[in-house]
Amino acid sequence: MLHTDAKTIHAGEALGSGDAVVPVVTPADLDRAFHDWQSRFTGGTSPSAVGLAWLDWATHAANEPFGGAALGLSALQQWGRLGQAAWGGAPPIAAEVGDHRFTAAAWRRPGYDLMVQAILLSEQWWGAAVQSPAGVASPNRRILESAVQQWLDLISPSNVAWLNPEVAAATRAEGGANLVRGWLNLMRDRTKVEDGFKVGQDVAATPGKVVFRNALMELIQYSPTTPAVSPQPILIVPAWIMKFYILDLSPKKSLVRWLVGQGRTVFMVSWRNPGADMRDVALDDYRVDGVMAALAAVQAICGDSKIHAVGYCLGGTLLTIAAAAMARDGDDRLGSLSLFAAQSDFTEAGDLKQFITEDQLSFLDDIMQTQGYLSSAQMGAAFKMLRPNDLIWSPAVHQYLLGEAGAPFDLMAWNADGTRLPARMHIEYLRRLFLDNDLAQGRFEVEAVVRGARLEVLWDTGF
Repeated sequence: MLHTDAKTIHAGEALGSGDAVVPVVTPADLDRAFHDWQSRFTGGTSPSAVGLAWLDWATHAANEPFGGAALGLSALQQWGRLGQAAWGGAPPIAAEVGDHRFTAAAWRRPGYDLMVQAILLSEQWWGAAVQSPAGVASPNRRILESAVQQWLDLISPSNVAWLNPEVAAATRAEGGANLVRGWLNLMRDRTKVEDGFKVGQDVAATPGKVVFRNALMELIQYSPTTPAVSPQPILIVPAWIMKFYILDLSPKKSLVRWLVGQGRTVFMVSWRNPGADMRDVALDDYRVDGVMAALAAVQAICGDSKIHAVGYCLGGTLLTIAAAAMARDGDDRLGSLSLFAAQSDFTEAGDLKQFITEDQLSFLDDIMQTQGYLSSAQMGAAFKMLRPNDLIWSPAVHQYLLGEAGAPFDLMAWNADGTRLPARMHIEYLRRLFLDNDLAQGRFEVEAVVRGARLEVLWDTGF
C-alpha cells in the first residue's frame, strides 16, 4: 500500500511547538535547489560526473605520452587524407550504416563533399581518442563517448542552414517560404498544439470500463467480442513511464482489440500520472497497489481461473518481481507470464547505462526531490540524447529549416501524451536495478508476506 502512514517533513518544513510549522532551510536543501537550477542548463546531466570523466581520461592520457604522440600523428594523417580528397582523390571515408545526414545527392557536389569528409574524419579521430588511454573506468568512458558524439553532432554542417545544400536549394527555390513555415512549426511545437488525436476516439478506442480503482491505478476491463469466451482472463501491466494505450493504439494497431477478438477477457492497468504529492511512493508500492491489487480485482470478477499476465517495458520488470514473490509465497494464480521489451537482468542495459553512475543518480535524486517527480520532458530529453541525430537534429532540420510538416500519426500523439515518475520510485528503480542489478544478482528483497490489497470493485458503474 502507499507509504502514507508517517508524516514526512520535506525541504522548508520542520515541526515546531504545538501546531506551528517553522521554516527551516538546511545546507542540503540549498544544494538540492542549486542542482535543480544547474539541471536547466545541463539537461539533467551532472556536471561533476562529466568533469570526473574528463579528469579520468586526461589523467590516463597524460600518463601515456607515447600514446598521445600517436594520436597527434593520427591527426596529421587525417588531415592528409582530407587533403587527398580535396585534390580529387577518392573519398577516404564513408558514413556509417544508419547515418542518413548526407544521403542526399547535393552533398556529393564539390565543396559540400569536402565538408562531409572533414566531419566524418573528425568523428573517426575523436572516437579513437576517447578509446585510446587504457585504464579509464567504463562508466567514465561511456560518458565521454556520449559527450563527444553530442558535440560532433551539434557542429555537423547538416545542422547549419547556410552549410546544408538541401536547405540552401529549398530557400532559393521558395524565396525563403520554407523558413517561414519552419518558424511556424517551431512556434506550434513550443505551444504544444495537439495533433488532432482524441483519446477514446482515435486512440485507446477499444470499448472498456473501469472496474477497480485505488490511489495508484485504475483497472480497465475489455469484454470479448466473440460468442466463444475463454474462461482464463489476461492481465496487462504496462509501464508507468508512458500511457497505457500504447497497447491499444489505433484499431489496426491494438493488441487489446485483437485479444478480445480472440475471445479473451482483457484487463489493463492504467497508472496514475503522479504529481509532487506522490514523491514518496516506492517501487514496492507499484507491486502491491498495482500488480497485486489488480490480480485480486481480476480474481474477484472472474473467479479462480488462472490469470495470464503480460508485462510491457518497466511493467514487465515489475511483473517479474511480483511473479517471483508469488512463487516464493506459494501464490499460484498466474497461468503464464509474457514479457514485451522488459528487462530483468540489467548487466547489458543498453545505451541508457551511460547515464547510470552513482554521481549522476545522486544529482538526479536532488532534482526529483526538489520537484517531487521526474517530468516527461526531462525523461524525454535523456532518451533523445541517446540518439541525437535521429531524435533531435534530423527532425529539426526537416521541420524548422526545410519547413516540412509531417502528417500527425497515432504513435506520435501517444508519445506526446507524457507522464511523470515519482521521485522515490524512480531513484529506487535506477539504483537497485540499473546500477546495482539487484534483481538478477538475487539481492532484490520483497517483503516476506504479501500485504492484502485494498479491494474496491466498481461493478458496472460505467466508469
